[in-house]
Amino acid sequence: MVVKCEVALMKSQDLNEGEAELLRKAHEAAANAYAPYSGFHVGAAVRLKSGTIVLGNNQENIAYPSGLCGERVAVFSAGAQFPNEEIESIAIVSPSPLAVPDAFMPCGSCRQVLLEAELRQKTPIQIYLQARDEVVVMSKSASNLLPFSFTIQNGVFK
Repeated sequence: MVVKCEVALMKSQDLNEGEAELLRKAHEAAANAYAPYSGFHVGAAVRLKSGTIVLGNNQENIAYPSGLCGERVAVFSAGAQFPNEEIESIAIVSPSPLAVPDAFMPCGSCRQVLLEAELRQKTPIQIYLQARDEVVVMSKSASNLLPFSFTIQNGVFK
């Protein structure tokens, strides 16, 4: 079995206006994150097929793991507010000095949530990841970020 994980590294100046706008919105969301324990702010911006942008940021809680990551806040908010709209893309950013520019990735739970959103809507979600204002990692599907994922097909885990 061969498993392929394809991502592209891009520079900010190589992004089109829509991609750049989505990253700007994610940075705005990160500025409002509540991260008093980790100091690791994360912002996310989801673009729906209609063009609507839904924001999310990490919300920590002293009763760990009661908080949520920024990307899950954005994806769940989009699903709750716009249940019949497809997610086209998501930008996930962190201004934290702890974020490694070419290795900044969602946690495993967030990767699974992104993949399940793709499976539910039956179309891939383009993902942009950026630490601070440096290199942008782009994936055309959440499946690239979670190559050994699991799903249920006909009531059976696959």
